[in-house]
Amino acid sequence: MEQDHSLIAQRRQKLAALREEGIDPFANRFAPSATCTEARELAGRNDNTGRPVRVAGRIVSHRTMGKSQFLHLKDRDGSIQIYARKEEVGENVFLRLRHLDLGDFIGVEGGCFVTRTGEPSIRMESCTVLSKALRPPPEKWHGLENTEIRYRQRYLDLMANDEVRRMFLKRSRIIREIRDFLHARDFVEVETPMLQLTPGGAAAQPFVTRHNALNCDFHLRIALELHLKRLLVGGMDRVFELGRNFRNEGISRRHNPEFTMLEAYQAYGDYRTMMELIQSMIRQAAERTLDTLRIPRPAEPIILDRDWRETTYHELVCEKVGDDWFDLEPPERHRKAESLGLNLEEAREDFEVTGAVFEKLVEPTLIQPTFVTHLPRELVPLARLAPDRPGTVEVFEFCMNGQELAPAYSEQNDPVEQRQRLEDQAGGEVQRIDEDFLVALEHGMPPAGGMGLGIDRLCMTLLGQENIRDVILFPQMKPESS
Repeated sequence: MEQDHSLIAQRRQKLAALREEGIDPFANRFAPSATCTEARELAGRNDNTGRPVRVAGRIVSHRTMGKSQFLHLKDRDGSIQIYARKEEVGENVFLRLRHLDLGDFIGVEGGCFVTRTGEPSIRMESCTVLSKALRPPPEKWHGLENTEIRYRQRYLDLMANDEVRRMFLKRSRIIREIRDFLHARDFVEVETPMLQLTPGGAAAQPFVTRHNALNCDFHLRIALELHLKRLLVGGMDRVFELGRNFRNEGISRRHNPEFTMLEAYQAYGDYRTMMELIQSMIRQAAERTLDTLRIPRPAEPIILDRDWRETTYHELVCEKVGDDWFDLEPPERHRKAESLGLNLEEAREDFEVTGAVFEKLVEPTLIQPTFVTHLPRELVPLARLAPDRPGTVEVFEFCMNGQELAPAYSEQNDPVEQRQRLEDQAGGEVQRIDEDFLVALEHGMPPAGGMGLGIDRLCMTLLGQENIRDVILFPQMKPESS
């Protein structure tokens, strides 16, 4: 800690020295003409020797060799070497460079060339100090490994780990491709409230906040669904939203209390319409972002360019725990599930016991893209009942890489049936039912297919990450003082 204070003190002294020279250490008067990568490419061409270029970036290395100084500047795209000779930049500028530290931002103007060792470089003609860093960069400047620091101070992670920065740029591209895909299919992007009087669309614990002006409690939304369906009622036939949801629940490798969801609804479609949509969308996003439809994994690659498996919830459960599972009496199912090592503390109903079997024993085995169809009606109260399979709904859960990424439904648009099923789900807590949504349904909603896709989990899979925190720039963390 004392060493950190000493280094900061040294940097403050250099800051003061720059100001004494009349140099603004936080200038805002430099316009780059190229990125570092573009400058490297220019320098590497024989016909561009001496071509002037202006680059800006952070200093990541700095060494002095007699009357020459060598720096490497780094920006979002890459890095380039800067070569400064005392007789070319002048004694004042040459000495001023010694007031610079790793982590400082500068702008450099000069001519492109290649050194005798073959390094594309810029021969400095002028230098502008753009931002003086008062704290030193991470100890492992070229590879910050401390996980706690990486999550708490993501800016240090992005500074030190090129691969992390590239991964988050790819996440951004994946989201852009999803948007482009939906826009090309005539979906309209909308925004719906994050603050809601009655949180609905999922069974989850909400965050509660106080609205002082209205003198009442609101909840951060747990799902996008019910407001998007209101828009179907209003005549917007194809809508989607990419937004944040909030659930006041546990944190794990696959759960973060604040997460990004895509929900899309298409009038006159159904759950099979959504099957084709999500399959085409993920393939396009992967191919255009990663240039491949085969996602590497330590054990087996995930293959996106062959037919995705479709099977039923019933079949998968029986494959795992026996063909007689659904013939057993509820107490027998409960005992058998416990004998398989399942914790059933939260499974109060019989369908929840089977749900635990699926979630803990089946889902982790679904590595390749799989559509799991016809779930029990109790699990999905907002979906249309399946006419050909009593007790189930027209729904699929899309699973890949051992986790659920997306549910999709043939949406329930019968307001009488919908009210009954929401009341069944709520039990005695009638205040949990969104009455305004039911009133909207009574005005008439067209038949529709709807789908929700967990963007963070999709990025985990496509980008080869095992922890959801690795694909969220600023994941929730326990306070350091706790």
